[in-house]
Amino acid sequence: MEWKASHILVKDQGLARELHKKIKTGANFNALARDFSTCPSKSKGGDLGWFGPGKMVPEFERACAKMGIGSVSDVVRTQFGYHIIKLTGRK
Repeated sequence: MEWKASHILVKDQGLARELHKKIKTGANFNALARDFSTCPSKSKGGDLGWFGPGKMVPEFERACAKMGIGSVSDVVRTQFGYHIIKLTGRK
């Protein structure tokens, strides 16, 4: 199984929750990623491209495995901070 996903990564849980609420009420995921994410993928709207098992930290992969294409995760905590993940593909 491979996934394609975008994410927003921030250090602050409060900010992550605030961004998550904005996305759930219609804010543009890619624009928020460009404005707030601390990951270099922010320049591509958070797009991480395709990845398979073992390429991302376990918490991130577990979240992707549970998601449907086009859905947005709850806030996911990893060693890097707090992620909001949007699954954009699966193969």
